[in-house]
Amino acid sequence: MAIRDDAFVPGLQSHSASLDLDCSAEEAFALLCAVEKWPVWLSFLRSARRANSEPGLSLGSEIVLRSWLPGDEEELYEIDGLIANYRLSLVGAYSLRRRFEFRIERRTTSSRLHARLVYPAYHGRFGSFLDRWQRGRRVASALDDSLVHFKGLVEFKRDEAVLADF
Repeated sequence: MAIRDDAFVPGLQSHSASLDLDCSAEEAFALLCAVEKWPVWLSFLRSARRANSEPGLSLGSEIVLRSWLPGDEEELYEIDGLIANYRLSLVGAYSLRRRFEFRIERRTTSSRLHARLVYPAYHGRFGSFLDRWQRGRRVASALDDSLVHFKGLVEFKRDEAVLADF
């Protein structure tokens, strides 16, 4: 029997999903590192941008995210885990309990994307229950839909001749 590592941490909500991709890990990781494209496939984000104009992602890089919830302000996240073509992990700059984790598992002809979202739910057990009941199902469904959008973007092969006129 598998037990989640955060199953006994009070006040944390965790949602995870995974999906097989028909592309290489390098292609998937390249799209994953395109922060400006996150709102296209991460359906629960309204905007995403880098806090500074560095050429690539590195440990300590800062990313500003705004969720789809009305009234939510921009939140600052920092990259605390980065392994090229394998893992990207973001942690909230002001709350270490907010976390996004993406991991790409390499297969022989394909790859698999694992995504995990962790955020705090306040007001004890009742608050955790209420959050799971009200917001948790929507967030889990949005995470599943987001991976399907990611799959569509990374597997879509453009015919360059079609775009040559533009």
